Formats: sequence, C-alpha cells, structure tokens
Amino acid sequence: MKGDLFSSRHMAQPAVAPGMTVENAKCLRYTVNGEMLARQGAMIAYRGSLRFERKGQGVGGMLKRAVTGEGLPLMVVRGEGEAWFAHEAQNCFIVEVEPGDEFTVNGRNVLCFDATLSYRIATVKGAGITGGGLFNSVFTGHGGLGLVCEGNPLVIPVSPQYPVYVDTDAIVGWTAGLQTSLHRSQSIGSMLRGGSGEAVQLVLRGEGHVVVRPSEATPQKTGQH
Repeated sequence: MKGDLFSSRHMAQPAVAPGMTVENAKCLRYTVNGEMLARQGAMIAYRGSLRFERKGQGVGGMLKRAVTGEGLPLMVVRGEGEAWFAHEAQNCFIVEVEPGDEFTVNGRNVLCFDATLSYRIATVKGAGITGGGLFNSVFTGHGGLGLVCEGNPLVIPVSPQYPVYVDTDAIVGWTAGLQTSLHRSQSIGSMLRGGSGEAVQLVLRGEGHVVVRPSEATPQKTGQH
C-alpha cells in the first residue's frame, strides 16, 4: 500500500526499551514487561501477550473524587507486549517522577502510569464551595506518569513574590512545595451585573510550577464516555 497514510509519520515505531514513550501528539505507547496501570477504556490497540484487568476499588483502585466529581476507574495491564493509550484525541505528555518528587494532578488528566508510582487523594481546603476540580491525586515514587490535556498545556512558574491564580476548571496539576487555597474574586452581586462569572480561583503560593489547560470549559462527566 502507498500513500501518506502509510508514511513513517503515521507508522508505529519499533519498541526501544520497556516503559512509556510518546508515539505521537495524541497517543502514548507503553512497552510492558511486567505490570503497569492505565485509565479504563484508554487502550486503543495492543500486541503481544497482555492481560487487562479491572483494578478493584478496595485498595486505592480508583482516583477517587476526580475533577468531575466522578471516580476514575483504573485497569492493570500485565504480561509482555506493547499497548497504545489515548483519550478523546487529547494531547499526551509524560512526567518523570523521581524519588523525593511529588506531583499533584487532576484525575481527568491521568492516562497511564508505572506500577512503581503510588498516589494518595488530597483535597483543597474549602473545596465544598465549588463544583469540582479540587479533589486531586498526589503521585510519588519513581517512574513515568502519562497525562492528557485538551490542547497544549501552559506551565507557569510560581514564586513567593508571584502567586498564581487559576480557574478551577483549567487546572491540570502542580509540583511539590506549593500551598493551595481558594480565592473569591468578586461578589455574587457583581456577577449578576455582568461580571466575568469566575468567582472562585485556586491560588498557588510558594516555589514551583503549575500546569493549566487552555480551556476553562467544564469537563464532561467521565461516566458519559
């Protein structure tokens, strides 16, 4: 067969080493030699001897209370082979978490990750006053974390002199060393008179980086996909 579709630009590349790589802007490839974890429903193709099992909820098997207020069910992939992961043609990125690192991320942005990583659920104080985006998973350990984002993410440095205010629907994640709180920017009366409507932002203070997506649209419920 000939044509642009069969050019090297679209062709899956040979595996080089076990682990996670960016296949293209919209897809991650994971060369499995043992075990890894991924978002349920994110596998779009695989080859080799792989088994896909739903990960139970009992022992941290879900990224609970993700940004949409829904749980994000995970699956365990075991065996030897290659699997490709994607989600709604969103852009894909890899974060390398090293010992001593800590990366907080919204559940809606998690695609797949190494089994050597662990996570816990963290909340922002006062999160109950908003509709979502404030229940996050904190990843630690040593390994790769595959993320998806609607569009190209913006990484903003945070310093003690310059805190960053982020729309709660746009937040993707942030690095260790940052303190979070909620900020109400205008009164309900101002909103009714034609204000921006962005009444609450997440404030990040300290030394580190915050990642935001170029969209403030309210994410769809994970259960709808």
